Amino acid sequence: MCASCEDLNRTVLMLGFLVQYAEHPLADQHFADVVGSALALSLPLDEASSLYRLPPTNGSEGGW
Repeated sequence: MCASCEDLNRTVLMLGFLVQYAEHPLADQHFADVVGSALALSLPLDEASSLYRLPPTNGSEGGW
């Protein structure tokens, strides 16, 4: 697996764990919001959309 694919998979996995954490009644919602936003912004959208078969984003190849 390529290095950027490994990073992408790890980031998506961390987002999944963060969602589980945020659903816990004693979770720090501010922490979950800040870290979730940072992780989401770190995703390379072109790679994520092709790897996870997401619809293309505006401005990307094959965009709307």
